[in-house]
Amino acid sequence: MIKRMLLMLITVGIVLGGVFWFINFKGQIIKQVMTAQGEPVQTVSTIPASFQEWLPKLEAVGTLQAVQGVDLTPEVPGIVSEIYFQQGDNVALNAPLLQLRVGDEKAKLAALKATAELSRITYRRAQEQYEVKAISRQNVDVEQANMQVALANVEQQLAIVNKKTVKAPFAGRIGIRQIDLGQNLQDSTVIATLQALDPIFVDFFMPQQSLAQLKIGQTVTLTLDIYPTEKFTGKISVINPRVDVNTRNVQIRASLKNSEHKLLPGMYANVNVGTGAAQHFITVPRSAITFNPFGAAVFLVQSGENQQLLAKQSFVVTGEARGDQIAILEGVKEADTVVTSGQIKLHNGSPIQVNNSVQPSNDPAPQLKDQ
Repeated sequence: MIKRMLLMLITVGIVLGGVFWFINFKGQIIKQVMTAQGEPVQTVSTIPASFQEWLPKLEAVGTLQAVQGVDLTPEVPGIVSEIYFQQGDNVALNAPLLQLRVGDEKAKLAALKATAELSRITYRRAQEQYEVKAISRQNVDVEQANMQVALANVEQQLAIVNKKTVKAPFAGRIGIRQIDLGQNLQDSTVIATLQALDPIFVDFFMPQQSLAQLKIGQTVTLTLDIYPTEKFTGKISVINPRVDVNTRNVQIRASLKNSEHKLLPGMYANVNVGTGAAQHFITVPRSAITFNPFGAAVFLVQSGENQQLLAKQSFVVTGEARGDQIAILEGVKEADTVVTSGQIKLHNGSPIQVNNSVQPSNDPAPQLKDQ
C-alpha cells in the first residue's frame, strides 16, 4: 500500500514538474522573440512650434443696432390711396412713402380758408370804421379774435391734410410692405420698417472688472458666422455711465462703417476689443497637450540611433488659449517638433514615425461650417 502511494506521488510530481517546465519554457521563448523584434514603432502627427503674435483683447457677444430705426405708422387713420415706395428701396429724408385718402379733408380746408379770408376782410373793415369813430375798440378786438380763430382752424386742418402723407423721417432702407392699396389704416398700423444702415452700432456688455481697460475711441473687431472670412472694425463710441446692479456688467456701444450694408440690425457678432500691444507666444494645438497627476506635458520628437525618431516627454507651463491654439510659456522652444496626435500610445523614449497627412485643427478663431 505504501509503495503504491509513493509511486502515485512520484508520478504526480513528474507530471506537475513537466507542466511547470513547459510554461516556463514557453515564456522564455516569447520573451526572446519579443526582444528580437524590439518595441513597435508608433505613428504620430507633428508640427513645428512657432511664435504667434497675439493682441491682448476682451471678448463678448454683441447685437447690431441701427443708428436710426423705426416701424413706420401713420399719425392719423385713413384709407390708402397711393403707395410711393418699393420694398427694399433706399429712401431719402422726407421722401413721400404713402398717401391716405384726403378729399374730404381738403374740402374742409378750402371752407376754412374761405372763412378765414372773410374774417380778415371783416377785421380790416372794422379797423377802418374804428378810425372814423363809427364803432368801439371792443368791436375791433372781437373781429380780430374771430380772424385769429379762423386762421388757427386753417392751420389745424392743413396739419391734418399733411399728416395724410407719410414721409420718411430719415434716410435709410425700407423693408417689407405691410399694407395694401385701399386698406383702412389705424394710427397704430405698421406700414414697413425703415432702418439707417450706415453707420451701424454694435451693443455688448463687459464685466465691471474690465472698465479700466476700456475707453472711448478704442478699436473693436467683429466676426460673424455668416461672413467667416471677413472682419469688421469700428470704435467704441459710448460707455454706459451705469453698471447693471443684477449682472454687474456695463453696456458698451461701438460704431462701424457699413457702406455695403452687409451688417443688419438684429444680427449677433463676436466682439473683440484690443487692450494693449501685441505679445509673442509659442503656440501649439490644444490636442498636443496631455495631462497627468504631475501636470501638463507634450511629446517632442528627437533623433536616436540609426536616425530612429524617438518621443521625449516635456512638462510645460501653458498660458492663454484661443480657438484651437494654446500658448506655451515654458517647456517648448521655437522650432521644436511637437507631437499633435497619437501621443496616447507613447511613453518617454518610444520609437515613432511621422505621418502628417491628417492634422488636428490649429485655428485661433475656428468657425462653424455647414456639413
